[in-house]
Amino acid sequence: MTFIDQHADVFGVEPICRVLTEHGYPLSTSTYYADKNRPPSARAMRDAELDEHIQRIHTANYGAYGARKIWHQLQREGHQVARCTVERRMRILGLQGARRGRKVRTTMPDPGHERAADRLQRDFTAARPNAAWVADFTHASAWCGVVYVAFVDVYSRAIVGWAASLTKHTTLVLDALDMALWRRQRTG
Repeated sequence: MTFIDQHADVFGVEPICRVLTEHGYPLSTSTYYADKNRPPSARAMRDAELDEHIQRIHTANYGAYGARKIWHQLQREGHQVARCTVERRMRILGLQGARRGRKVRTTMPDPGHERAADRLQRDFTAARPNAAWVADFTHASAWCGVVYVAFVDVYSRAIVGWAASLTKHTTLVLDALDMALWRRQRTG
């Protein structure tokens, strides 16, 4: 409908409807005019009213309130609305609350270095123990901040080496590898 409104003065309503119908979007001229003359639905009017309240509450709280807190504030003000409706309207309006913490990025590629080759060709199976080891690390939230943990997995899917650190340097994975080598040499 918006497309027709924008181009009706250049092409006319009937030719636009005819071309849309030919291209698989059937729309008669009478449907367009009926939609233009039809009063807005009760839901559309309620959504427009809710949008004003949601934007007002979100702005008054410095953009920190999310759907749950805005829903509670609307309840306190006497507006009977479902939380999922507030979530839907905030999504449409492009509003969201502040999120705690920060996004943790575990991998930052260095454009100056060559990327390591995939020697396993994404085949993470092994026919015998110690045929292939895979090292990876992830992050876990803790009271002291973010802890990065590295694991070395083998054929048996057992963790043969691990390491934990507050930083994500190469030594983290190398320490896990050293532990795995030490444990395998120790057990024979």
